[in-house]
Amino acid sequence: MRIHGVIASGSYPNASTLARELEVSTKSVQRDLEFMRDRLNLPLEYDGSKFGYYYTEPISSFPTLQITEGELVALLIAEKALEQYRGTNFEKPLVSALKKMAAQLPDTVSFNMAEWDQTISFRTSAEPILNLEIFDALAKATASRKQLHFNYRKPGQKKPEERLADPYHPANINGEWFLFAFDHARKDIRTFVPARISDVQPTGKTFTRPAKFSLAKRLHDSFGVVSGEGEYNVVIRFDEFAAGYIREKRWHPSQQLRELKGGGAELRMKLSSLAEVQRWILSWGGHAKVMAPKELVMSVREAAQRLLQ
Repeated sequence: MRIHGVIASGSYPNASTLARELEVSTKSVQRDLEFMRDRLNLPLEYDGSKFGYYYTEPISSFPTLQITEGELVALLIAEKALEQYRGTNFEKPLVSALKKMAAQLPDTVSFNMAEWDQTISFRTSAEPILNLEIFDALAKATASRKQLHFNYRKPGQKKPEERLADPYHPANINGEWFLFAFDHARKDIRTFVPARISDVQPTGKTFTRPAKFSLAKRLHDSFGVVSGEGEYNVVIRFDEFAAGYIREKRWHPSQQLRELKGGGAELRMKLSSLAEVQRWILSWGGHAKVMAPKELVMSVREAAQRLLQ
């Protein structure tokens, strides 16, 4: 890229002058020039009258990326996946990033966009409402290990609480964004929803994320993002209607599925918390029956009674 910059400036450098500037051998520079011309297809020529190299036509950017057909398809699928952010604060920076990547491609690639639009699509029923500036501040603080002070509003609370936290890891889980951070007041890792965070301010202090911190380990026994201290052997039986859907997914790493007479299925899981699985069971509208543990049986029953009331 430094060679490209010198050539693009119009100073007509040759292999010897470039070698002295870059502090490498002339042969190394010559190999780089050949690579630029033959592999990157840059319009590079040597002017004998000026004893130096030049571009025969303007170059908008240096083609640093070389991409295969499979990688291009993956990139196009990713672009389609970004449609769920259309109309949100994420749209502009995502589109900008894709344009920058596309500008670095060495060759022009043509394809039928109308046909591609009919091939694959992504859709979400509920998009999280996020403040891009806050999300950006959280992401940057996580990357640079900077401690943050912010206000956080729990569901049902009218007034937010002040929090001092070390942001460890932002994650998108099942389409929702969460921030896992060490809460200094509670002396423990807590899960924050970025949409509930406001007034983010860096404290000027940095932190060291513990080497033992692992999001995969932390969420291993959870049914979503809520990780508790308990240990529950959950047993749920699904009727024939719901069993067909249950067989199509892996709902939890610990799951064991047993077929029942009549077309139903029994799902067993080991969880550390029952809060999220209770809501999931209720979403099946009576097609799921809790067999164990007793705490879950009672909580689902109480929720059903509230619905009747």
